[in-house]
Amino acid sequence: MTDLKSTIASDLSARYTKLAGVLHELGAPLSDDQFWSKAFGFGNSFGHLVLHLTGNLNYYIGAQIAGTGYVRDRPLEFSETTRPCKAKVFSELDKAIEMVLATIGSQTEEDWSREYAAVGADARDRFGMILNCVTHLHHHIGQMMYMNFEVKRVKNQGHEER
Repeated sequence: MTDLKSTIASDLSARYTKLAGVLHELGAPLSDDQFWSKAFGFGNSFGHLVLHLTGNLNYYIGAQIAGTGYVRDRPLEFSETTRPCKAKVFSELDKAIEMVLATIGSQTEEDWSREYAAVGADARDRFGMILNCVTHLHHHIGQMMYMNFEVKRVKNQGHEER
């Protein structure tokens, strides 16, 4: 029988890995222009959401649990104007996911229930924060799916008008 610590680490790692794969699948068909364009007249671009998710993981898990020293610039996650290429943005996300997986894997049974405090966080312990971050990731994936539907709809609409 597997102990609870191993079950938690295994299941959280599997979920982060799966959701990172979903992000890559959703981003793959987008051109760099589509990646940085808002699908709607409001909200964020797909690219800005990937920056936001990367910053979220690097701050709440990297800086606060793993001690990476990451300094977050949350407003820039939504306002970046240099528009780095999609591959570079995904590479940074992948590094953040790798850091999260390593951090999850290094937690002892006692670590999971250690007190957690960070600006903007409402989790009481490390387990709660790592769970909040994966839930946050999943939330934004839902938005990104809807954005992709709109990009596809607009593209198909353009083909019908020809």
